[in-house]
Amino acid sequence: MEFLNYDFFRYALIGVVLISIASAMIGTYIVTRRLVSISGGVTHACFGGLGLGYFLGWNPLVGAGLFAIASSLGVQWMSRRHRVREDSAIAVIWALGMAIGTLFIFLTPGYVPELNSFLFGNILTISASDLWSFGIFTAVLLLFMTCFFRKIVICAFDPDFATVKQLPVMFISTAMTVLVAICIVLTIRLVGVMLLMSMLALPQMTAETFCHRFKSIMLVSVLVSLTCSLAGLFLATVIEVPCSALIVLTMAAAYIIARLISTLKS
Repeated sequence: MEFLNYDFFRYALIGVVLISIASAMIGTYIVTRRLVSISGGVTHACFGGLGLGYFLGWNPLVGAGLFAIASSLGVQWMSRRHRVREDSAIAVIWALGMAIGTLFIFLTPGYVPELNSFLFGNILTISASDLWSFGIFTAVLLLFMTCFFRKIVICAFDPDFATVKQLPVMFISTAMTVLVAICIVLTIRLVGVMLLMSMLALPQMTAETFCHRFKSIMLVSVLVSLTCSLAGLFLATVIEVPCSALIVLTMAAAYIIARLISTLKS
């Protein structure tokens, strides 16, 4: 517990709480819409923004955010307007983002010291400015979900019915797509590009073992994500291994235990 005396560890704790809540809420929407593959494509497309940010001397998260929003809206636009299959569009932005990122990182003079933290995650490097970003995003997400919860649920499960009922399907879908993209960019600092998809899917898979309603899945996902993230962080301080890997492994263990309990009950 002496780690609580250090600012970097307190920042990591607060960051875990904020991102666990935000990623669990966003992940519930992603799993409900069956958009986990899109989140993976956007995650890897962010690499292009990271490389461009390093090359131009910008904050890499700004470049990653621009690429994430553009790629997610691009997939939505191509699938609706040009009838391109979503998996094909995802493959294009996935490969394009990785190629652009690799090119600009190669062209950037010198060594890129923070690249590994974006690829594999390092929550212990979270700063006060990162916490403000996480906190503002989480507050906006909670406000939006509270104001449009029923419409979000209807649009997620049956967009055709929502269109017939004259609900703002385009507005809800676009807003949630942008929120998903921003959540992906912010969460990169927590678990990295390579491990992000697990945090957006495993808590929801665990919750779906026992729950079948959108609100219940979301609340249980928040609980699972928060518990596993805190457990992974504290375990990492004891056995001295990367906390991002332990967080994902803890979530995977929670899912396996949930499936075993469900199997035994049935």
